[in-house]
Amino acid sequence: MDTRYEVYALADRHFYETPDRLAGEGGEAAPVYETAKRAVPAGWRAARIGDWLALTPVDTEGRPRSGPAQGWKIHASATRENAERIAEIVWDYCVPRAIPFKFVPGPHLLHLRNVKYAARDGSGKFVTLYPSDEQQLQTVLEELGALLEGLDGPYILTDLRWNEGPLYVRYGAFARSFVVDDRGTLVPAVTDGEGRLVPDRRAPSFQVPEWVKLPAFLEPQLAARNTTTVGDLPYRIEKALHFSNGGGVYSGVDTRDGQRVVLKEGRPHAGLAADGADAVARLAREKYALERVSGLGVVPEVRDWFTLGDHRFLVMSFLEGRPLNSYFAERHPLLSPDPDPAAVADYTAWALRIHRMVEEVVEAVHERGIAFNDLHVFNIMVAPDEQSVSLLDFEAAAPIEEGGRQVVAHPGFFAPPDRTGADVDRYALACLRLALFMPVTTLFVVDRAKAAHLAEVILGQFPDVPREFLEEAVTEIVRTPASSRTNATPSAAGSPSSTATSPSATADSPSSAATSPSSTSTSPSAVTSAPSAVSSAPYATLAEPGDWPYSRDSMVKAILASATPERDDRLFPGDVAQFSEGGGLGLAYGAAGVLYALSQTGADRYEEGERWLLDHTDPLPAGTPLGLYDGLAGVAYVLGCLGHRQRALDLVDIVLQEKWQKLSSDIQGGLAGLGLVLDELGRTAGEPELEARAAEVARILQERLAEPRPATKKRRAGLLRGASGPALFLLRRYESTGDPALLASATEALRRDLECCVKHPGGSLEVDEGWRTLPYLGDGSAGVGMVLDDHLGHTKDEPSAVRDEFEQARAGILTASTSRFYAQPGLFQGRAGMVVHLSRTGAAPERIAEQVAGLGWFAMPYQGQLAFPGQQMMRLSMDLGTGTAGCLLALGTALDGEVPAQLPFLPPPRRRP
Repeated sequence: MDTRYEVYALADRHFYETPDRLAGEGGEAAPVYETAKRAVPAGWRAARIGDWLALTPVDTEGRPRSGPAQGWKIHASATRENAERIAEIVWDYCVPRAIPFKFVPGPHLLHLRNVKYAARDGSGKFVTLYPSDEQQLQTVLEELGALLEGLDGPYILTDLRWNEGPLYVRYGAFARSFVVDDRGTLVPAVTDGEGRLVPDRRAPSFQVPEWVKLPAFLEPQLAARNTTTVGDLPYRIEKALHFSNGGGVYSGVDTRDGQRVVLKEGRPHAGLAADGADAVARLAREKYALERVSGLGVVPEVRDWFTLGDHRFLVMSFLEGRPLNSYFAERHPLLSPDPDPAAVADYTAWALRIHRMVEEVVEAVHERGIAFNDLHVFNIMVAPDEQSVSLLDFEAAAPIEEGGRQVVAHPGFFAPPDRTGADVDRYALACLRLALFMPVTTLFVVDRAKAAHLAEVILGQFPDVPREFLEEAVTEIVRTPASSRTNATPSAAGSPSSTATSPSATADSPSSAATSPSSTSTSPSAVTSAPSAVSSAPYATLAEPGDWPYSRDSMVKAILASATPERDDRLFPGDVAQFSEGGGLGLAYGAAGVLYALSQTGADRYEEGERWLLDHTDPLPAGTPLGLYDGLAGVAYVLGCLGHRQRALDLVDIVLQEKWQKLSSDIQGGLAGLGLVLDELGRTAGEPELEARAAEVARILQERLAEPRPATKKRRAGLLRGASGPALFLLRRYESTGDPALLASATEALRRDLECCVKHPGGSLEVDEGWRTLPYLGDGSAGVGMVLDDHLGHTKDEPSAVRDEFEQARAGILTASTSRFYAQPGLFQGRAGMVVHLSRTGAAPERIAEQVAGLGWFAMPYQGQLAFPGQQMMRLSMDLGTGTAGCLLALGTALDGEVPAQLPFLPPPRRRP
């Protein structure tokens, strides 16, 4: 679960959106601090930059006054209670002294910076000041520190604290500049002691760049920081299990008796829940709840409670076993092309037994008067013998009599706002009934009516699941407040604030406006008749993915209906990556990718969208990446495909003015993708200089492939970030030049990716990432298989051990691409990618049809049209890499018999294996 997505699911009920667009209660503009409403002082300029309101002194011409590009910056943290006061003090201090500063202008944005799963490198930062030099740095710290004395705030993990107040310091960039880091990614930069741009490191720990000397007046602060250690504790910490903004969770041993323990840390003012409770308060709640249910044998026992520094620690007994989610990969029978009916029956019996045990444990906790409030597959521990279960993580637990709403939870199990007290757990138990068979309940965040549709799918795949087992679950999930049981009266203290951290707080209703079929609520009485009949009601008019071209037309309508040409940050809603530098433009997540999918599938040209892309590449946003799927090269390629050749050439020229030779080797944002675009535009536009640069890319990649492979470094594999991307580029160069050395280098690249793959007992070959294996198109084995097909097309008639090795690998990848279940629908990390691979490689028609039909499991309505959820499935997406445009392209490869769609630079193989 990628927790970044929760914050982006707050502001809009359909799509991922930046949290600064979050409205207040009733739909009005979100509240801001009074300081943010002040008139801009004379000689100053104010600008909103993401979450920040930045104020900069300007000269008589209105230009920002000159100042350093980097140096020691000051951050101030704040709490909900004192933020207004701190903002006022900082403004009144900085303006007369012409010190540039910025601050978070509203309480909801400050809250989101400090929630449990907020980014740890930005945690706590409320104000940033930019002193002109070290002398002013010291003056500001002393003077402003005195003004802010006694005001609290969360500890800023990246910085060094000044005395005991809310001020912190860190060396870093003031002005925006970027550099390619050692992984080939464009990142924020500073200038080192030799004048070179290097990455501006922002790890969640204080670090001084090696060419910078810590000012003498900060040395006592550093010494004070290093005095707090765990050396005097009676516990030996052995492993960090988990980190969040609220603190860490560690496993260890009690040195007094040798017993294994878990230590859970709470940081004050950080890790906020929806009701504003910080990690320390939540840890106290957990201690209270665990002590109230102590002795049941189904929860950890409390062993200790202490403070170290200003952090609170709860020590608990260690529970043996594994979390329930870890069983899916090894037990779920649909992770194979042709599930054995006996295996399906065995799994059904196991899942029903596990759910019954979980129900019994939850009921036992309820009998002690505690609502667990955070039931999901990661918090259920299954004993080693699988004969019992326990519950973990009681920080959201509360007395049932308080009738509180849920304030922290997994999105796939988060109860609607009308559920309180024990009903919160009953809702999660209902979700668990479906998740044990189809672990995609995050879709309910978008549309709870999807539960009935999933019940229908489950009955088709697991015939031994009792119908009433699913009917009861759907009834509980979709019931409305009018039909809710009354078991407790909500209290004001338990009610989440308008800045609730869960997306469910904004998604109580089905996923569309009145024009959407899903806006028809499904009554409990209707559900209890038969899921197979009822599930079709909300989705009855929705196009089936396999009904081409009707499904194409429906997806195109949904995509165009979502367009926002009036916005500058993005044209089509998509993945959260589009809100990074240049993300709204690119091929994977931005406008270029959607326009490409529309053109590839025969849709009418969207001229307004093309104008948007042209307008927003002149000038380019600062920090726009350079690559094929993440940046300028991909935008140039798409504009060239759409006939805007000169703009395409202009963008490529901008790329070539950068230090592009230092890019990573991959196709996502590196040299392989750039080389493909240079080669294509060089040939089609008659630009020999671009062809020469493509040849240079090939030479660099060949040199890198000739270097010894790192013995210990974990390598990425797959089409986007692995060696298969360079292999694809080298194959395309081989096709145009005939140079056998290029084919040999492509062979080496493919072998490197295959070395990162593992074969499962069922015969499927997948990329091994150490903690999971991936079959997908982007980072998994299907992408490797796409390039293998092209390679085998060039060596099919040649007797070769390598060819035999590649043929065997191809067979294993085909097996991995035909599983009955995939967790997401998207092109790069889901089922749509399997449709592309199978269609391109010439798999059996029935295998392709199975995957096309499986896309329908994820189908969602948007304004009555066919759409698909994006990454993490908490909101819809229209982009190529994760959303509807990618599914559109995939269906076009499989179903458009006249001119099948294709991924860039991946036409059908010249000779199918």
